[in-house]
This record gives sequence, C-alpha cells and structure tokens, in this order.
Amino acid sequence: MHLGIDAAGLSPDLDCHHLVVNDWSNLEAPLNVCIASIPTQFDPALAPPGKAVVHAYTAGNEPYSVWEGLERGSAEYEELKQQRSQTLWKALERFIPDIRERTELTMIGTPLTHERFLRRHRGSYGPAISAGGKRSWPGTSTPVPGLSVCGDSCMPGIGVPAAAASGMMAANSLAPVWQHLKVLGELAL
Repeated sequence: MHLGIDAAGLSPDLDCHHLVVNDWSNLEAPLNVCIASIPTQFDPALAPPGKAVVHAYTAGNEPYSVWEGLERGSAEYEELKQQRSQTLWKALERFIPDIRERTELTMIGTPLTHERFLRRHRGSYGPAISAGGKRSWPGTSTPVPGLSVCGDSCMPGIGVPAAAASGMMAANSLAPVWQHLKVLGELAL
C-alpha cells in the first residue's frame, strides 16, 4: 500500500522504518507481519511540502490463493483489496494513530498487481525464505561455474537499492574493485 499523507504535526523524530508483528509465536501466519517505511522522514523532497510518503506491505505472508482466479477491477477484487488492506491500516495506526484522516492518496497493491506490472510469478518478490527456517538470503554465486546472479532474490534483498547492491556484489565477485575503478577511469566515467 502506498499513501500520500498530510505531514502536518508529524514528529520529526518519527522513525522511518517500522516492523509490526501481530503474533510472535506464528511469524509465517497470513497478514501477521507488516513492514512500513516513511522515506520522507529522511528526504522531505520526496513529497510536496507538508506531505509525506508511506509504504506498507505484508512481509511475504499474503497467500496467492486468496487472489487466484479473481478478475482485476471486479467488485469482488476491489472489496478484497479493501478488506485485506485493513491489516496494514491497523499496523500504521500503531505509530500514526490518525493515518486514515491524514491520507490524501491511497494506492493498494495485491499479488495480482505485482504479477501484472512487475511480471512476478504468483505476485511474489524476493526469495521464499521461511522465518522459522535455517536458510539465509542466497548470495550471488551459483553451482554453475561462471554464472552469478543478482536482483531482489539475492542478498541484500528486496528493493531497488538492495537489488542494485547485489549487482555490485556479483560484479565484485568477478573482478576486484580496483579493476572496476581502472576501467571506469579509462572510460572517463
């Protein structure tokens, strides 16, 4: 869910990132873990003066089966979007109690949104790593000699900066940084 909100009266000390866990005993339960960020706390220029940007999502715990077979734009789909987003609204209200009244723009995404616009299989993004498991984020190496991988399914994870960093990690695994710098110098970049 992406929101544009009125930032009047928001504390400048409000943290940018928030993790809300409704039940610590069952981390993988649907709609249990919510993550939110308010990037305008770091850079107010990301929104018009007096406004703020909020992004909130369930952390890989929204089952695709709930959405499978629904037609985007149908009344049933729109109703389910509103219903499922209530978890996010409630999470946001923990640190911005009047978030609903402040909201001027609301964009609710679903796994079908990710599937269509981001071309993600079953609307997912990032690796499927169990919160209770022993696996960590995969790195850039593979069992195939000479093949490296990068993107949001590799360490350091989801989001454009993290995906770009995984590209740098893959490049650095192929050649040392000083060689990168030498080539950039030769290209006058």
